[in-house]
Amino acid sequence: MRISLDEVDHIATLARLGLSTDERERFRDQLATILGYVDMLNELDTSTVPPSAQVIRFENVTRPDVVRASLTVEQVLANAPAREEGYIRVPPVLD
Repeated sequence: MRISLDEVDHIATLARLGLSTDERERFRDQLATILGYVDMLNELDTSTVPPSAQVIRFENVTRPDVVRASLTVEQVLANAPAREEGYIRVPPVLD
């Protein structure tokens, strides 16, 4: 599959890349090779494969919940760089 230099420029813009003329040509060839492999994969019959099929089985590894004492407000605020009326003061995110 062949792609145009305009498509390479569009991809470079999306990726915030500045490409030289040589790099544009090299990436055009490399992207064409990658898309060729994708076309080969598209030829496979995947009608019997469920959409969520995994090669290996995934399981969440979790620890059991154990009730234990938490820090007091004073202990938490002791390490806070800035505090105000019993809360940790942080810089505003929005104006």
